[in-house]
Amino acid sequence: MDTTDVLTVSEVADRSGFAASALRYYEREGLIEASRTSGGQRRYARSVLRRLAFIRAAGNVGLTLDEIRRELSNLPANRTPTKSDWHRISAHWRTRLDEQVAALEALRDKLDSCIGCGCLSLKQCGISNPSDRAASTPDAPGAAYLPPLLRRQPR
Repeated sequence: MDTTDVLTVSEVADRSGFAASALRYYEREGLIEASRTSGGQRRYARSVLRRLAFIRAAGNVGLTLDEIRRELSNLPANRTPTKSDWHRISAHWRTRLDEQVAALEALRDKLDSCIGCGCLSLKQCGISNPSDRAASTPDAPGAAYLPPLLRRQPR
């Protein structure tokens, strides 16, 4: 790493908007790299800011850390991603976003038919759960009637 073009933890935190603890976590997870000074202080290549921006955007799209790790493994570590790099990855994101939009629209439409009526009665609600029927639904922890994409475990 070129020592004239490195950033401290606080500089990366300020520039990226991530807390220093998040930077250490992402380093432990292998998503970013840091070198160490002779005193053991972390130093980051300036290019880490691109990777962190990618992590932020991917998280906002809904990718899990494992998915982010896989995508980052396809990006160059020491060079700026090319247009074709971004095109390939954005195709994955487009599919994910389309799935999320469809799931959110389905949720919105179901909620609209129940909550939108204003009666506050669950007798006709399509997502009510009399006698806890959802408890017997296999592979559906949490809100079993949400579209599967919206039931994913939090990161």
